[in-house]
Amino acid sequence: MVSLDDAVLARLEKGGSRYEILVDPELVDIWKEDNNSVELGELLAIEEIWSDARAGERPTGEALEKAFGTTEILSCARIILDKGGIQLTTAQRKKMVEAKKLQIINEIASTATDPKTKLPHPRTRIENALDEIRFSIDPFKSVESQVANAVSELRPVIPLQFITIRLAFMVQGKDYGGVSQMLRDSIQKEEWTSDGNWVCVVSVPGGMKNDIIDKVASRSSDVEVRELD
Repeated sequence: MVSLDDAVLARLEKGGSRYEILVDPELVDIWKEDNNSVELGELLAIEEIWSDARAGERPTGEALEKAFGTTEILSCARIILDKGGIQLTTAQRKKMVEAKKLQIINEIASTATDPKTKLPHPRTRIENALDEIRFSIDPFKSVESQVANAVSELRPVIPLQFITIRLAFMVQGKDYGGVSQMLRDSIQKEEWTSDGNWVCVVSVPGGMKNDIIDKVASRSSDVEVRELD
């Protein structure tokens, strides 16, 4: 549960009155993308409905019943989140925007390549390009939806290509466990050689090529890798 100091306000104006709850800024972001992904009880910093959270003022049960048709805290909180808005301080908004920006940069860097070099763009280049085009980041919109918009706006500034590549790895049998576990979701085929080595073919976004190779190398002292056509 988030501390009261780190919580943000969710507020709803209804019937001339104000209703507020204190919520976890990270979990409310996840909840807005998928209402079933987070329990409301985990999202709230404290199970209270306020008329003015900063002053510690609470609405009466009668006021809650009139506004929400119930006095049950979680039911009221759900309506506030559905129909109200998140109130961020300048510092809170800046922190959340920077965190979302980093996620967007990492997503683009790990999936896109420069069509000329076939290599991923450095993260600093993507960040500078986002600053150059003055890309507006919404702290409450999903990374996926904002990446699509960012890529569209970035293309006139830096070339971006989204490709999938296939890499073949061969590692010693003793390293099979760590390497196979890391690559499991990307493996297209695998086999054992007669001399006890493990070979696999994986399919990954082009921008992840170097990261994948480095991660395999960190788990195997003797690795051979080849990019397939």
